[in-house]
Amino acid sequence: MNITDQVAFVTGANRGIGRQFVLELLDRGAAKVYATARRLETIDFDDARVVPLRLDLLDHQSVVEAAASANDVTLLVNNAGISTGASLVTGELSELHREFDTHFWGTLDVIREFAPTLARSGGGAIVNVLSALSWFAALGSGGYSAAKAAEWNMTNGVRLELAAQGTLVQGVLLGAADTDIAAEYDGPKIDPRDVPRLSFDGLTAGSIEVIVDDWTAMVKASLAGDPAAFYEQMTQLLGTD
Repeated sequence: MNITDQVAFVTGANRGIGRQFVLELLDRGAAKVYATARRLETIDFDDARVVPLRLDLLDHQSVVEAAASANDVTLLVNNAGISTGASLVTGELSELHREFDTHFWGTLDVIREFAPTLARSGGGAIVNVLSALSWFAALGSGGYSAAKAAEWNMTNGVRLELAAQGTLVQGVLLGAADTDIAAEYDGPKIDPRDVPRLSFDGLTAGSIEVIVDDWTAMVKASLAGDPAAFYEQMTQLLGTD
């Protein structure tokens, strides 16, 4: 897919990586970008091609209404997410439900509503922003990791189901980016602008998976090895000994 003249829909577009996706789309010549957030007043772009829309992943009706309004979309970017920090064993169960309701059920809801639109456009593409934490867990990220793991494999399943209508489904995986959601993380962070840049380069090449940084590449490579050795290494790197 070439981004020029595409009509895109970006969730969580008001800040962080989502905002960078919108800016990269504009730079690459997208014809229109639906920029979404839970609160419309937080969406601020100085470009006539940007169409602000309200979208709350926990509100099915808002997803239905957004899909009806954006019925010309050819590229769907699922970026919106949260991080509650809830522990799996002792954290509030409601917070863990919120992680899954956002990353898994909410994202899947958006895909289901937009799949017919993409089919009418000839297939188009879907980009799901995932995480290195789809493949491992760390203290303080149990709920997030579990939800992202579910979203990662949901991405694989959706890719198979939408192949017949010609929709390219891409998973984008990264470690920490310098955004609000990672503000309390003291380790190395990538420039959030790298995420859409590498994602769209991947779409141009037809890539179904994009690994953004060396950290994520290391995590993926470890999956074939002994998990005990990997988690010992993670303990040292993250300072959670």
